[in-house]
Amino acid sequence: MPIHFTSLEFKQRQDVASAAISSKGLDAILLFAPESHYWLTGYDTFGFSLFQTMVLTCKGDIHLLTRAPDLRQALYTSTLSEDHIHIWDEVEGANPAKDLAKLLSELGLTKGKIGYESQTVGLTDFNGRLLRDAIPNLQDIADLMLNLRRIKSSAEIAMHRKAAALSDDALDAAIDRTHAGAFEGDILAAMQGAVFKGGGDYAGNEFILGSGPGALLVRYFSGRRHLDKKDQLTLEWSGAFARYHAAMMRTIIIGEANTIQRRMYDAAAEALTACENAIRPGAPMGEVFEAHSEVFNAHGFSHAKLQACGYGMGAVYNPIWVEFPMFYQGNPLLMRLNQVFFLHMILVDSATGLAMTLGHSVLVTDSGAERLSRHKLQLLEA
Repeated sequence: MPIHFTSLEFKQRQDVASAAISSKGLDAILLFAPESHYWLTGYDTFGFSLFQTMVLTCKGDIHLLTRAPDLRQALYTSTLSEDHIHIWDEVEGANPAKDLAKLLSELGLTKGKIGYESQTVGLTDFNGRLLRDAIPNLQDIADLMLNLRRIKSSAEIAMHRKAAALSDDALDAAIDRTHAGAFEGDILAAMQGAVFKGGGDYAGNEFILGSGPGALLVRYFSGRRHLDKKDQLTLEWSGAFARYHAAMMRTIIIGEANTIQRRMYDAAAEALTACENAIRPGAPMGEVFEAHSEVFNAHGFSHAKLQACGYGMGAVYNPIWVEFPMFYQGNPLLMRLNQVFFLHMILVDSATGLAMTLGHSVLVTDSGAERLSRHKLQLLEA
């Protein structure tokens, strides 16, 4: 039995996916994205770092080609039976793409029309070249499964809500540990520990934590420092439950915020609310970016804003928790009911050396955006 969802839930997903394959005129698709494997069958592993693929046919048959260490992983976490799990031999000179070609022949697909997922960390350029050499005339179907995964079922939304609660718990832990003289490592440990204590997982990328000049980087980097009496601490993190994410972002001011920081916060809060108001089913994602941009421009912070203000959330694997695409200028992709998005308002001003960030995850409903976080919008000072 799969771990996180019912067999019926997986059967419904598999039926939708096989119908989508048929609608493209394909006989099968080769799935390399770990997110696709997980969504389709519950298969959960970091084994995608080496050659691994799942074959889904238009008739709904599913076969996995992987390495020996993932045999039991697949049996434990997925809907697959042992006779549908195939192991390629790890020997000098091995070419798993040829093993895949042999498997397709055994499945009667040699002359079929076959698509494959190309836009994923589960298929390196090296393995992609092996794949296309061994199986010519593949059709690049990069977004078929991604389009299906974007719309969340009620069971998936429940996972996102749990992830959001874990994100809130992590923020509580950060606020409790943040003060002048505090060690960044203690803050980070408390946040990650809150997620684990709540039954959560490692997130799809590292928790971002940076103070002082590092507060402007909005990226993880190695190294820890103690907070000064007057400081700034930028945090970007996500609770993760059953691989589902609900990211958040905050900048905490150590000591009393100055006038510029208060102006930056006010702009970020107004921009976040404007973005939420722009989210509705059937609207293009580009409208959300424009709402964010208009507010920051009006407040005189056009020089400090970034070129994106959020992106989709889902059950996502390393190296990042982004479910593409992002909210950027002119993005025509229409938002759909039951999608989950992370909205991040980021101001990084190199001239003043100040940063301000504010963000949380939302669910697209019939009436617009529903905040998944229980935390109110407020300037955080420690």
